[in-house]
Amino acid sequence: MDAALLLLVDGRFPAGGHAYSAGVEAAAAVGDVVDTPTLERYLLGRIATTGRVDAAFAANSCARLQCATDADALAVLVANLDEEYSARTPSPYLRHTSRRLGRQLLRAVTRIWTTPAIGAVSAVAGGAHQPIALGAAVAAAGGDANDATALSFHHLTAAVTSAAVRLLGLDPIELAVVQERVGRRCDGFRSDATEWASMAPADLPAWGGSLTEILGEHHGSLDARMFVA
Repeated sequence: MDAALLLLVDGRFPAGGHAYSAGVEAAAAVGDVVDTPTLERYLLGRIATTGRVDAAFAANSCARLQCATDADALAVLVANLDEEYSARTPSPYLRHTSRRLGRQLLRAVTRIWTTPAIGAVSAVAGGAHQPIALGAAVAAAGGDANDATALSFHHLTAAVTSAAVRLLGLDPIELAVVQERVGRRCDGFRSDATEWASMAPADLPAWGGSLTEILGEHHGSLDARMFVA
């Protein structure tokens, strides 16, 4: 992996991930996640549903934004991706959070790379969704759809495990083992990256999870919270 892509993997990169628990905070609040085994169960559920959707959109965005250079074509493509991802996120609170994370990622990315695709994604009203912003960032860094898929899954597993340490005081070494074990499952899904990259946005996966959306709305109603979602 190139040094530029390693920057996007680094937890110190200012992309807003430290403020995102990927739903763990809400799951802990309702008693669904209480220890390491329940956290692993939760994480496996996320990567098989919304995690794959995010990875597919990151892969597709990376591949298509690398190929398009015309400003009008880029604007249409980004608008289509934005519309399709919004349709796969029923929770208004989670749509808002996704855009917030996308804005935070692009704020850092635009200081490093300047490409027509980054400009088009940055111009989305309200902010681009995080997976689309990530795909654009990977493309700008010289990566491909497979890289975007791997990074998307890495960001999800890292967000879940690091949030569990802060929220529940779980053993970080045990959670590193969980992240490695779940990461092997993610590697199996990465075989779909080439197919995802070639799809029209409307044909991308829509493997949602009702509990994810419900917990997202519940999280937005919490009086006190550590994470934005």
